[in-house]
Amino acid sequence: MLDRKDAIEVCLRFEDAYEDYPFKDLNWTIMRHKSNNKMFAAICERLGHIWINLKAEPMTGEFWRNVFPAVVPAYHMNKEHWISVILDGTMTDEEIIPLIEDSFFLTLPKNMQKRYKSLQQNR
Repeated sequence: MLDRKDAIEVCLRFEDAYEDYPFKDLNWTIMRHKSNNKMFAAICERLGHIWINLKAEPMTGEFWRNVFPAVVPAYHMNKEHWISVILDGTMTDEEIIPLIEDSFFLTLPKNMQKRYKSLQQNR
């Protein structure tokens, strides 16, 4: 996954997801939940690469920042609860997609989190 189109496509795999462009700056693609309009990913181009801001539990975010140089404190977001993943080719889709899934889950309404967890366990 190296480009915006691929990142958006992965985010839209979730049934509850939609793509939004709420800012005058069309560089920002915001991926939201249909059920509560909360953002779970913010995609932009910065410094020659696509960056994806994702919600993460503080300790999980810290872990990923220590494991992958392409995971940094989130650009323009709360650094404790959000990370940025720089799509520079150093991480595989298999490493990036679980981070997107976690962000999606963390921003779901609580009643939907239980449903989503049970769906994941039944796969």
